[in-house]
Amino acid sequence: MGASWTALLIAVVGVAGTLGAALLTQSRADRTKRMELQAAAEQRREERGHAEELLRAEQARQGQRESLERRRTCYITLNTAARLYLTEMTNHLHALGRGEGVAASLENLEAARLAYRESYAESQMIVPDVVARSTSAAKVRLNEAYGKLRKYAADPVTYAAELATMEADLHQEVWPHVGAMKKAMRADLGVED
Repeated sequence: MGASWTALLIAVVGVAGTLGAALLTQSRADRTKRMELQAAAEQRREERGHAEELLRAEQARQGQRESLERRRTCYITLNTAARLYLTEMTNHLHALGRGEGVAASLENLEAARLAYRESYAESQMIVPDVVARSTSAAKVRLNEAYGKLRKYAADPVTYAAELATMEADLHQEVWPHVGAMKKAMRADLGVED
């Protein structure tokens, strides 16, 4: 019986060893597969994070481009309106000096003033502070000139001397501020002089 027990013990150990090796191999294979899946999942997370980062960067660039285009459009409108407003003031001065076409020039001046007010109001929602300061300074000068012109035009005989010098005043007092406004807008857009 001793030999049969020994043979049986050897057989059991052999079977157990074979089964243990298979279980160990399967366990290692499962562990390796889990690690591969975790690595693949981590790589997908990193790729997704990178893709999201690229998307955010592209959205930021797109937002900057849209903001720049919005400001550019606003600046063109505001600059055009300010220059037209000032030109119509000069035209009204000339009409007053000639004594003809005053009503038509006043109508054109009022239309230009309203267009300027609209574009200025829009600009206040869009332009950065550095540009807003120059647009505000130009607005103050334009409005002061408009107020004087309306006052002088109401009684051109009394204010004949003021009307005679007003065009020069426009060129010395108002145009420089409109030019400074344009310069600030161009600088914001990155346009070099």
